[in-house]
Amino acid sequence: MKNKKLLIVIIIILIVFVFLACFKDKILKIIYPKTFKEYVTIYAEEYNVDENLIYALMKAESNFKSEAVSNRGAIGVMQLMEETAVDVANKAGIELDENNLQEELLKPEINIRIGTSYIKTLLDEFENEEVALAAYNAGIGTVNNWIKEGTIKEDGSDIENIPYKETNQYVRKILRDYKIYEELYG
Repeated sequence: MKNKKLLIVIIIILIVFVFLACFKDKILKIIYPKTFKEYVTIYAEEYNVDENLIYALMKAESNFKSEAVSNRGAIGVMQLMEETAVDVANKAGIELDENNLQEELLKPEINIRIGTSYIKTLLDEFENEEVALAAYNAGIGTVNNWIKEGTIKEDGSDIENIPYKETNQYVRKILRDYKIYEELYG
């Protein structure tokens, strides 16, 4: 009786493994979707940022929930702080209704446009994806201080030394998800 139950369990496990092997990409594409593709494609091209990086950012920031508002006040799918969003929009020439700022930033198109412009600014400033991602999470001033103090290097070669646990894990998560998006979608 025990041998029969064990055999059934082994068969079920084998069936699950075969199923997962056959449908791995389909399952991963459900977990790693290309939500808001119409906006990501436009603004990735406009700001010359890899679409897969934008998807990885959105997944980490809000898991594609356009209505997301964090307890720290970050808004929308790319979790923008109001002050940062206004600054980026002004520098990029993006019209933004500052009288209804939260409502504006909850609109996926506006949020993705500003977020993509912002990550492009960080990529240009730091010339390194890891450091730019750290700045997206912890702030430009904080990251500049880490570099100035020698906590991390400008080239991102010691990104594991990021002192904020949240930012350290954030950068690793986005880099992992970015790689998965690249493998799934090219």
